[in-house]
Amino acid sequence: MREVIVAGGGPAGLAAAIAARQAGLAVSVFDCARPPIDKACGEGIMPDGLDALARLGVSIPVEQAFAFCGIRFIDDAHSVAARFSGGAGLGVRRVVLHDLLVRHATVLGVELNWGARVTGASGTDIEVDGARVPFRWLVCADGQNSLLRRKSGLFPTPVVKMRYGFRRHYKLRPWTDFVEVHWAQCGQMYVTPIADDEVCVAFITRDLATRFDAALPRFSRLAARLDGAEIAGATIGAVTASRRMRHVYNGHVALIGEAAGSVDAITGEGLSIAFRQAFALAAAMRRNRMDQYEAAHNQITRTPRNMARLLLTLDGHERFRRRVLGALQRQHEAFETMLDVHTGAKSPLEFGVGQALRLGWNLLHT
Repeated sequence: MREVIVAGGGPAGLAAAIAARQAGLAVSVFDCARPPIDKACGEGIMPDGLDALARLGVSIPVEQAFAFCGIRFIDDAHSVAARFSGGAGLGVRRVVLHDLLVRHATVLGVELNWGARVTGASGTDIEVDGARVPFRWLVCADGQNSLLRRKSGLFPTPVVKMRYGFRRHYKLRPWTDFVEVHWAQCGQMYVTPIADDEVCVAFITRDLATRFDAALPRFSRLAARLDGAEIAGATIGAVTASRRMRHVYNGHVALIGEAAGSVDAITGEGLSIAFRQAFALAAAMRRNRMDQYEAAHNQITRTPRNMARLLLTLDGHERFRRRVLGALQRQHEAFETMLDVHTGAKSPLEFGVGQALRLGWNLLHT
């Protein structure tokens, strides 16, 4: 019998495996893909995510990443920026991050089984390439459309809000050390510096018919920046969803990462959430207290879900977005506090009544 089986070898699954090994558990990972595993994403890790990654024992070499100091929102009339107060974030290629996680898991003694297809699960074993493999704990890290989640009797709430993302790399020297979020009626484009000579641009939209090249001219400031820049590699796509789970465990089966529910990529917190969940899950398996994992999971995702609701409201209502960006441009400290709350550097209570009232006043007079 395997003590812990992790089904899914992406960043969430590897983080769960590493945290479980740190807790003294024997871990086996199964994934049908082979590393390095890529995915369409913004390729930015927020400061809270880097803190969790450091706790896992993973450090990203400076020559393989680019530090960013904050977030800037831009539309055709506004530009408002806020710096992190709790340290910098890092832009890093997804394949680089995955390789680092694989290497560290290997050093810790995690058994990694690549090219192994998991096709079924029960309460006591999983089916891998037709063979039954018993387990004490099963961690489902097989993504937002998790097969094992359904087979384990765990189901999301009926309401799922989906958007579509496309990622492209440009060979271009970053013009800023901020992550820029460009807003237009068709969606957002996120620009993350990932190297001294390269930026990642991710486009997220509600409309699958609107593709990257058709959307880019609508972001006039960004289009001017990228004009003539060399495109590096292929443009790849993915679905981003806001999905909640009623429960994230059933007996000795637990969910992590997007299998455990997801927030829209607009928050930039997907990796940070998964890395923090990994520690809570490892502790719960060690204590045989999955109820504690579910409570920690709910706490970890609460603020990102609230932020996702706010940002998706801005996405869906152009006039309201313009008013909010105008108010934040005049009340710069409110944006900085919101960013600190979002990244865990401050409590939501620290936003303060006075700051909220001033922001409300600015909204009324925009």
